[in-house]
Amino acid sequence: MHLCKVNWTKKFLSRCNAYRERGNAKHFRGSALENTKTTIRREYTMKIVVCIKQVPDTKGGVKFNPDGTLDRAAMMTIMNPDDKAGLEAALRLKDQYGAEVTVITMGLPKAEDVLREALAMGADKAVLVTDRVLGGADTWATSQTLAGAIRNLEYDLIITGRQAIDGDTAQVGPQISEHLNIPVISYAQDIKIEGNNVIVQRQYDDRYHVLKAQMPCLVTALGEMNEPRYMTPGGIFDACEAEITVWGRANLVDVEDSNLGLKGSPTQIARASDKVRKGAGEVVTLDPTDAASYIVGKMKEKHII
Repeated sequence: MHLCKVNWTKKFLSRCNAYRERGNAKHFRGSALENTKTTIRREYTMKIVVCIKQVPDTKGGVKFNPDGTLDRAAMMTIMNPDDKAGLEAALRLKDQYGAEVTVITMGLPKAEDVLREALAMGADKAVLVTDRVLGGADTWATSQTLAGAIRNLEYDLIITGRQAIDGDTAQVGPQISEHLNIPVISYAQDIKIEGNNVIVQRQYDDRYHVLKAQMPCLVTALGEMNEPRYMTPGGIFDACEAEITVWGRANLVDVEDSNLGLKGSPTQIARASDKVRKGAGEVVTLDPTDAASYIVGKMKEKHII
């Protein structure tokens, strides 16, 4: 009897395929085969990877190492604002379409704090890439490291922030896409999903472009694209207990040692300093008419007008 069922199923599938080839799939609409295929499509969950970075909170002051690099261990830190907007964009896609969101960061062990913040906001998984040999990396070495780590993950969409406030280069996101050989859309102010494509409003001067790319794809997000959600109490409790995956040099795929850390960074810092403190300036008290003449005179003196 079991053999009969198998033979009947084979005949049924064969007939279905024959009808589909002749454009007669309508005869099987609502059939077990159609429902099975629909179920398979619904079971797939989009995979989104979000790159975030722990950056210095300048409100607490900036400190440097003797070699000119930031002394990150001695400074207060926050999640990079553009990255946080990118995380919020991923969480909204998760809410709208269903997705698994994995956050990844490269940094010191203390960078675990921003990963737990991301988990408390709604991310599903977190990966910390940390190793002494990765320290002092410029954008090239950083993007090589992150790309090497991301190769271990499944992804349809990668989201990074436009740039980090401790470097302002806007290079790491596009470099990751180049290493992974996937398309990139930068300066995103809105992200939507349509089938296997991502549709992005890309900021451009006083207007925006609407671009469409097939996934897998990388998108860099503007900090002003949204208002990131707050962590929930339940999310905070879950994040405190969540297991964070920790990877080191040995876990990086297809990355040469010559492209890692300070030694693998073609960009070297010649000099670094805190922002220059301005003096109190000149304070004058004048009536409106004299004040206007005074300001115009100063502007002419400085060759502004």
